[in-house]
Amino acid sequence: MLRLGVDFGGTKIEAAALDGDGRFVSRIRLPNPRVYEASLDVTRQVVEAVEAEVGQWFDRIGVGIPGSISPATGLSRNANSHWLNDAPLQADMERVLGRPVRLRNDADCMIISEAADGAAVGKQAAFGVIVGTGCGAGLWLGGGDWPGASGFSGEFGHTPLPWATPEEHGAHRCWCGRVNCLETWISGTAFLEDFQQSAGHALDGPQIVEQARAGEPIARDVLDRYIDRLGRGLAVVCDIIDPDVIVLGGGMSNIDELYERLPGLIAHHVFSDTFETPIRKAAHGDSSGVRGAAWLWPQG
Repeated sequence: MLRLGVDFGGTKIEAAALDGDGRFVSRIRLPNPRVYEASLDVTRQVVEAVEAEVGQWFDRIGVGIPGSISPATGLSRNANSHWLNDAPLQADMERVLGRPVRLRNDADCMIISEAADGAAVGKQAAFGVIVGTGCGAGLWLGGGDWPGASGFSGEFGHTPLPWATPEEHGAHRCWCGRVNCLETWISGTAFLEDFQQSAGHALDGPQIVEQARAGEPIARDVLDRYIDRLGRGLAVVCDIIDPDVIVLGGGMSNIDELYERLPGLIAHHVFSDTFETPIRKAAHGDSSGVRGAAWLWPQG
């Protein structure tokens, strides 16, 4: 039996069919037009294309989305793709696709995938963080994903930067209206902005990391600040849930220095005399979102 999942991302929409062992049988992605009705139509297109390729119609679909659905209003909320907020996304997805749909935050989908057969397999408590254009997180607790009582657990990116220095205090206003949200400090976007403000010119992320490794002072300082801030943010999470593993996804998770240096930085801040939690890269990379979405429904 196959499962079908959709990763409704900010820049692309991907549908994929997985077999019982979690292997891709078909996957198709198209750019997200970032216009509401047009994006729903692209979702229909990729789903129908996968179904045509595998020769099967799926009677239910899981979809990973930015943000989440409010249990109070049924409307989408908290998406850094702002044009999705306050829309009846679930109802419209079901209207366009013509079948039941389960929607979950994309970081929730990532940790579901990684707990099934990736970097968090066999763990009772895992914290999965996506650090890319924005910053989100998902929780795996007690052998299952944990959306929370109101469906917004893991909104790590919209907690404040802890132990802020005088220079950091109140320095950033977030799109959500708050000040000093972690997303404004530890997202890939924030990493690029820090370099541009410090150097007076722009580079992409891999170029900044390459210069830092070569000893270029500005790039090295930007990378040092980034890892320190991410470590501070994760230390607070560890103080609250003391996870068995932390899994990193998104573009920034490709920086090897994170896995070398974060454990020591977190250990410095946690309220404990020992810190043994491993920091791991998502085993399935940017495939984890669509894989986790496919697992939102039981197989069958």
